[in-house]
Amino acid sequence: MKMLSKLASNDTHGQNSSYFLGWEEYEKNPYNEFSNPNGIIQMGLAENQLCFDLLESWLTKNPDYFSCINNGLSIFRDLALFQDYHGLPQFKKAFVNYMSKLRGDKVILDPTKLVLTAGATSANETLIFCLANPGEAILIPTPYYPGFDRDLKWRTGAEIVPIKCTNANGFRITKSALNEAYNTAKKRNFKVKTILVTNPNNPLGTTLSKDEITLLFNFISSKNIHLISDEIYAGTVFSDTPNSYTSVMEAISEKNWVNNKDIQKRVHIVTSLSKDLGLPGFRVGAIYSNDPLVVSAATKMSSFGLVSAQTQYLLSGLLSDSKFMDQYVGNNRTRLRERQSMLVSGLKRAGITCLESNSGLYCWANMGHLLKSKTFEAEMELWKEIVYEVKLNISPGSACHCDEPGWFRICFANLTEDVLNRAMQRINDYVTTKFHKIPYNGNNLSMWHSCRVLSLPKWVFRLSFDDKTSDER
Repeated sequence: MKMLSKLASNDTHGQNSSYFLGWEEYEKNPYNEFSNPNGIIQMGLAENQLCFDLLESWLTKNPDYFSCINNGLSIFRDLALFQDYHGLPQFKKAFVNYMSKLRGDKVILDPTKLVLTAGATSANETLIFCLANPGEAILIPTPYYPGFDRDLKWRTGAEIVPIKCTNANGFRITKSALNEAYNTAKKRNFKVKTILVTNPNNPLGTTLSKDEITLLFNFISSKNIHLISDEIYAGTVFSDTPNSYTSVMEAISEKNWVNNKDIQKRVHIVTSLSKDLGLPGFRVGAIYSNDPLVVSAATKMSSFGLVSAQTQYLLSGLLSDSKFMDQYVGNNRTRLRERQSMLVSGLKRAGITCLESNSGLYCWANMGHLLKSKTFEAEMELWKEIVYEVKLNISPGSACHCDEPGWFRICFANLTEDVLNRAMQRINDYVTTKFHKIPYNGNNLSMWHSCRVLSLPKWVFRLSFDDKTSDER
């Protein structure tokens, strides 16, 4: 007799993905500079630890929020007792003001349209419960965050149909890819209810262009479906280029869409404080929607995943400190840009290039030229060598549903400079030893590349160094 329900015991949770398996291997043998210097370095975790010193400094200067003190009086009892699942008004106001700040104050957000959830995982699942029935489809551009297979499908019964994006155009969304995914869903007898995008993208580290957003708006309008924009990485945009990031809420406030009430109600945001503030342990996420029916339903469902009143009180003080938050956002952007540059430069020294990115806590690295064959089996062989021999946990593209073998997501914001440098030395030593056996010393780059190319099979030369055309994918 089975002791578990069908839901609890089925394998659609996705825990057997290489994305999660890499974490398990790291936990068995974690790197420590002193106690385990030969352990596995965690580069599969998109965590932002670059600005903890700033947050800790603020907490030291503002101990009342930790102690539940307001104007010299304890409010512990008020916070400890039952709280309305709508959330503390002062926190919701501070939260939407912070969201506006990250979007360049180009859009004013309404706290009554915000639904608090226990992290972005809960927010995404709640939205799917609100918008889709079991057996109905969500369209998601590839590659995408491996956790979506768990977050969106496991308990809701919804189906994911990929919008296949490729390296031919930098993994941008196209009209043909949207139509293909929609028609695929119809052939499988799935009713399409929503498109879900990540903006900025995980795992690519890129932001949606205005043309892509316009394409998506036109598409959901023509098909009478919804658009969910997961914007939990909005605070990680580190580009200095003006207007390098456009939120969908900013886009629908522009003149082409501002009076389109139908589009206004069909566009929803998921956000959290896990990535920009580096607070995943606080479990603070949110849904923002202009549709009062979605807000009402999601608010009722949020009772299954509330944010503690103490957490809300503490963070309301932090987010309301506008002077500190201005400094934090600027410092965070600078530190992310510098650390990302370190990773890209380190990989480049090993002959590995990355997709050009302007956001995120990771890079999308192309290791296709290191594969024995252009297959996902070869990708898994390479991944296992990197995890077990090089002792770096990175995420293979196949776990992110990438259609082209050889891509890997590599995280950088959870590591100190010293550990990142050690990781780059490991990957450089691996490539040098395994593939061309010529030590790289920084002065022989041209000879290094020449010998590397000559030592590889002709198909690798074509894949890695020739311009690819669309029929070579």
